[in-house]
Amino acid sequence: MASKEANAINVHYTYLLNTMGANPDMPLDEIRILFNHQDYLGLDPGGVDYIEEDCNGITCMWVNPKGASEKHVILYIHGGGYLTGSIYSHRKLVGHLAKQTGCRALNVDYNLAPESPHPGPLNDCVKVYEWLLKEGYKPENIATSGDSAGGSLCTAFLIAARDRGLPLPAAGMPICPWYDLENSGDSMTSNDENDCLVKKAVVDNMAEAFLAGGDPRDPTANPLFADLSGLPPLYITVGSYETLLDDSTRFEKKARAAGVEVKMDIFPEMQHVWHLMAGAAPEADKAIKQMADWVRPKIGL
Repeated sequence: MASKEANAINVHYTYLLNTMGANPDMPLDEIRILFNHQDYLGLDPGGVDYIEEDCNGITCMWVNPKGASEKHVILYIHGGGYLTGSIYSHRKLVGHLAKQTGCRALNVDYNLAPESPHPGPLNDCVKVYEWLLKEGYKPENIATSGDSAGGSLCTAFLIAARDRGLPLPAAGMPICPWYDLENSGDSMTSNDENDCLVKKAVVDNMAEAFLAGGDPRDPTANPLFADLSGLPPLYITVGSYETLLDDSTRFEKKARAAGVEVKMDIFPEMQHVWHLMAGAAPEADKAIKQMADWVRPKIGL
């Protein structure tokens, strides 16, 4: 049974849906403000500095735990359906992950749709990775991670880096990834009553804005249709109550079939990106610790 602390995210997600439902014409700027306040769900990890930096024309945020390795980096790509979210909404989550891992993280503030539809966000992430390489960071000391739309981006980024001839990071950690832009998984229906936020109508609208008329099966936007061969080891964490659960289970099977090393943990009764409650809910702390324990040896820590 989920802890009482974890139930805070149910209340928050229900509030978000009700607020948007009561204001169907709410401007996107106001919706973005709503989603940026998700940082209140977690607690600050403490002992972590946050410093913004321009990385190849893309604003990013260095997340620096005191005493952490400066040679190892987690390249983090935030979620928010490609339309919302920022380096601020996910600052605490990334802080906990970096502190648990014992290295720096670089939180990417990629340009959002609909102002920057696909492939804009993907190209931004590749630019930041190229900047890291030019700064002297070694790919074997880099892992990538991200949640929801960012979970898909951190996967698509690996595919794009491979196809562009860049040396690949040592590992990837998609969190509750939203891969299927057609939103066709069985869990979209079977978990509809369990999931307090990710409803089909919501993600259908987000996908439409992100694709801007493009093909939802474009492999550069939807990794379920991509060639996954040659990708580094991946660790997926996802909640059993998510409408997007099947995105993870289908991707995991496809990746294994392509010869990719994949670990996937399904957390019972967890909502979409419950990791946001790091420091406040034991299930979030457990998920982040397991990610850190898994990735540390992958990047040479």
